[in-house]
Amino acid sequence: MRPMRPYTFYVVDDDDFVRNLHVKLLTDSGHRVMSSRSSVAALAEIQENPPDCVITDIMMPQMDGFELVQRLRKNPALEQTRIVVASSKAFDFDRRRARDLGANGYLQKPVPAADFVRSLVAIIEDKLELAYFGVRGTLPVPGERSTRYGGNTSCVTLRLQNDRLFILDAGSGIKRLSGQLMAAKKRVTGKIFITHPHWDHINALPYFAPLYVQGNEFGIYGASHGDQTMQDLIAAQMDGVYFPITIREFAARVYFRDLREETLMLDGLLVETMLLNHPGTCLGYRFTYEGRSVCYITDNELYFEDMPQYDQHFVNRLTDFVRSTDVLIIDTNYMDDVYRQRVGWGHSSITPVCQLAAEAEVKQLHLFHHDPDQTDDDIDRKLDLARDKLMELGSFVEVRAPAEGSTVIL
Repeated sequence: MRPMRPYTFYVVDDDDFVRNLHVKLLTDSGHRVMSSRSSVAALAEIQENPPDCVITDIMMPQMDGFELVQRLRKNPALEQTRIVVASSKAFDFDRRRARDLGANGYLQKPVPAADFVRSLVAIIEDKLELAYFGVRGTLPVPGERSTRYGGNTSCVTLRLQNDRLFILDAGSGIKRLSGQLMAAKKRVTGKIFITHPHWDHINALPYFAPLYVQGNEFGIYGASHGDQTMQDLIAAQMDGVYFPITIREFAARVYFRDLREETLMLDGLLVETMLLNHPGTCLGYRFTYEGRSVCYITDNELYFEDMPQYDQHFVNRLTDFVRSTDVLIIDTNYMDDVYRQRVGWGHSSITPVCQLAAEAEVKQLHLFHHDPDQTDDDIDRKLDLARDKLMELGSFVEVRAPAEGSTVIL
């Protein structure tokens, strides 16, 4: 099958059999390929005619693959060229070394022929995968009334190439993610972002099995509450009273970082934060990668404009924060009529959420954090009402109610 778009590759490997095999697999798939058994010769040719992707071994004479990656990355003209290390070395150290020097991916040889081209194209296209593991708010909802959208509480992931994993909240949905990661039987490195320490956003973290596996590594990020740090907050629910295992039992390397309204860069992902309108300290996040962005705004209360609590300054700031994002994941806990009976509970309803999305001109609006009293049919109706409201506003924003287990590729 011919690819939808052919790419240009340069294969560097002193093993003639492997190099010729990789060239054939790529050529048979419709791509243009150059190759060399000499890393020194390859360096000059690549700099003269930059390809879309360089595939290099590590253990080569004259110049090893790490040095080749380092030299290529020093050339500004090769900024858009993807570099993939393909090596029989299976050590985590070498994977990290390749990434730190600027490689976009690492394939362990021998790479199955059926996966080789697909893996390279995925690295070149560098997609951002957004996945939902829990979409409910407040409490898990088991049973027949939640079979389509799922009953787990807040947990969403962002995945980038090169095994970069970002986890948003640790509601009951993180247990499903835990099972997926453990089944893969691979070392896991990830960043966990907590919006706030209410139960439905942290109470399944102790059940996240990768935290108990030696060799894994996780950073846990979130806002402190007064003199209580994020580490204090997580440790408190695992103090031996509420849960029998303490954080001292984590076998993975786990570190904590307190956040406020700030901007930081983590593994190539730009992370921006904003304080939200919810009891206690709650952070909203904007994640940006290679021109694509996802905003995660839960929990947050948006008042109707006719209410005395309405704060135009906050709405303006939030509108600017989420402006033009590819995906806005936002607390849409209530129907409008129910919300008016629950003002001050810290959650939003359809109309102000749609007004925000329309004014900010977001591309996709994802309704999230559904009330535990709502059935799947209620969420369907909420989605229909949101579509009607956006049409009434003259907005072309696409609106969805993602189900647990669904993914979006950006």
